[in-house]
Amino acid sequence: MHTPTTDSITALVHGFYADVRADPLLGPVFEDALRDHWESHLARMVDFWSTVVLGSKSFSGNVFAKHMALQGVTPAHFAAWVRLWGQHTERLFAPEVARELQLVAHGIARNLFRGYFGTLPAFDSTEKEAHSGH
Repeated sequence: MHTPTTDSITALVHGFYADVRADPLLGPVFEDALRDHWESHLARMVDFWSTVVLGSKSFSGNVFAKHMALQGVTPAHFAAWVRLWGQHTERLFAPEVARELQLVAHGIARNLFRGYFGTLPAFDSTEKEAHSGH
């Protein structure tokens, strides 16, 4: 798919979080945080990604504060989240659209990772490119 739509963003979010819930590492953290609030979380994530990709401006909220309250998060959780997001975006969208979605996700993950651990994550490609001269 070349042009993202509300339907394709919805499919991305729902498919991605279905895999997150089933993931042995990520599932328990999300279940513990969300419990019976999955539907509202999915709706908010559709709003968030629609705002990012379609410019719909339907999302408002403090992403950083919400995530900083989570317990038991490790660097491995970030790696698993980024890996799954990459798989889902590449499956649903043209390469340039998938790349844009991945760059936004990596930026969010980078900020959260720094908040948790005080360092930059290993998956941060902008850091690698900066150090390798690209």
